[in-house]
Amino acid sequence: GKSMRIAVLTSEANFNEATEGGADIVGSQELIDDISQGTINFDLLIATPDMMPKLAKLGRVLGPKGLMPSPKSGTVSTTLTETLSDFKKGKFEYKADKSGVVHVSFGKANFSKDQLVENLTSLYQSIEQNRPSGVKGK
Repeated sequence: GKSMRIAVLTSEANFNEATEGGADIVGSQELIDDISQGTINFDLLIATPDMMPKLAKLGRVLGPKGLMPSPKSGTVSTTLTETLSDFKKGKFEYKADKSGVVHVSFGKANFSKDQLVENLTSLYQSIEQNRPSGVKGK
């Protein structure tokens, strides 16, 4: 697949850690200004908790695109190196829609049969493990 471009929004003290961790874009206030002007050159935004108050006003821009960092999805983090390597390895989130259906692509047409089976199996295991207890079906 194509590589994800990851942006990290953090204070300048953490710029080195983020860059070494493999972030494609690292910034603080300038990055916020870019985003508010509609310049979004990334597929994933990770933020440190101290930046979240500044991000609040960007909810209108980031929310609809699904790019707003949130602690629930693991994109608000104090351990940048760890978080970045998780996402670089291909961590992603999925959620069920209103009727309980999970929409996820687990491969590309050019994957081998074995790769697709492996991806589907690990996706299924992940859903089984993380399924809330109150949900019907299996």
